[in-house]
Amino acid sequence: MVAVPIELKDAQSYINKYHRHHQAAHRDKFRIAAMQDDEIVGVVQVGRPVSRVLDDGKTLEVLRLCTNGTKDVCSFLYSRAARIAKEMGYRRIITYILSSESGTSLKASGWVLEADGCGGSDWNVPSRPREVIATQMSLFPEKQKYPIGEKKQRWVKKLN
Repeated sequence: MVAVPIELKDAQSYINKYHRHHQAAHRDKFRIAAMQDDEIVGVVQVGRPVSRVLDDGKTLEVLRLCTNGTKDVCSFLYSRAARIAKEMGYRRIITYILSSESGTSLKASGWVLEADGCGGSDWNVPSRPREVIATQMSLFPEKQKYPIGEKKQRWVKKLN
């Protein structure tokens, strides 16, 4: 398996085709694909943290990681994303997974569970009322945005 650069449009197309519960991120800092036998078997998009609190200029976030099911691709892409972030001068990299997911690939790549039970809250709050539906208007075919109400886990890898 080898890591190769991939254009944003191509990464978005792959993620929109294969990801179970998310559409591709619209922007990122960088993205890479995993290739095996001249076929893309996975893609990772890395960008600034979505949370303003964590966006300190020294942290990156794996925004999307998607594979076609080939064994060990997730671990490979998490490791490569962390290595590239370190080379770019970042101090840590984070990602979120659903609480229903095991995190095996993250553990295998040296990431550590930092927070459990985060996110998954209703976006409709008294200070900012919103009508939230499972699918949002998109340039891509409609797909459930994410499992509404399911909590997440935040994983981190320090890059010092």
